[in-house]
Amino acid sequence: MVAVNVGAAHYWLDHLYGAIMHRMRLAPPFFSGGWGGRKLELLEQMSRQLIAQGLAQVSLQHWPPPAINPVWRTVWESRKAKLQEGIFTTPCEDMLKQVLPIESQTARVRLLSPRHVPIHETSFVVHLAGTGDHGFDRRLRLGGPLLEKNIATLVLESPYYGKRRPPLQRGARLLCVSDLLLLGRTTIEEARALLYWAETEEGYKKVGVCGLSMGGVHAAMVGSLHRSPVAILPFLTPHSAAVAFCEGILQYGTAWEVLMRDELLSGSMTREQVVERMRTVLSLTDVTQFPAPQNPKSVIFVAATDDGYVPDHSVLKLQQAWPGSEVRWVRGGHVSSFIFHNKTFQKAILDGLDRLP
Repeated sequence: MVAVNVGAAHYWLDHLYGAIMHRMRLAPPFFSGGWGGRKLELLEQMSRQLIAQGLAQVSLQHWPPPAINPVWRTVWESRKAKLQEGIFTTPCEDMLKQVLPIESQTARVRLLSPRHVPIHETSFVVHLAGTGDHGFDRRLRLGGPLLEKNIATLVLESPYYGKRRPPLQRGARLLCVSDLLLLGRTTIEEARALLYWAETEEGYKKVGVCGLSMGGVHAAMVGSLHRSPVAILPFLTPHSAAVAFCEGILQYGTAWEVLMRDELLSGSMTREQVVERMRTVLSLTDVTQFPAPQNPKSVIFVAATDDGYVPDHSVLKLQQAWPGSEVRWVRGGHVSSFIFHNKTFQKAILDGLDRLP
């Protein structure tokens, strides 16, 4: 009998998936359109100003988030549950709207909620998308079983994804590096507005925000900026997008040669210099630069022991930045955990909400 190293098998499954998706070029690479020119300069400037002024102070100055007024239609309803779809104009500031694709300026959400249960007895969780998670179905499947615990699931379709995708973009492969920052900034503003809407307009008493991979990075940022206690549930999440694109498997799906040529306009750069430039740009997505959340005991990270996309040190850096938070480890890689550990994610959501005051 041949002994099998299960951990290594999970790790190599991530690499096999990455090889099929990225190295074999079955889809165009990320950032085939380059850095994004002046759009990237604008986003870098705005992000650095936020960090320089102190995010905690800025979040207070920008509190409450802009009001939203979703327009709803019922998709289906049963004796115990109801699924609604809503749209609203993104609440991003005008300067961002000027560079955001028109297709991405209308936010789309789906809300799965229990029927015949008073709002004040129902919890509410916003689910944010990971890389490549178009539409709503996967996250609705994650939230569906939580209806029995009177937890409503709201799924936000990311800008640049699904019906919000610009016509020249293929799949999840963003055309420019600036698009990644725009996607993140827009998602954060929309999710902040949704949490505030749920509390103040709808009357939910306990709210949370979760996400897997890229969605977990955004969930952590959203939760840290919220001014009342909120459950924060980042799953399979690095502390920064720089880890995913410069250290993890996504580096093999990145158009480094295009980025090198794009930088030649302002001076010749080597592959190593371009990677370092990417690290600098994506350091703006570093969650550890954001303020500690109001109730760190309601922060539960779920990480995989053999993740080929997110190294252990990145997860532990998040926990160290937010003392009092918890990390739960599952046996698996990024891909296998995404498929097989929904019950662990659901338990983290339940426990995070239970720890709210």
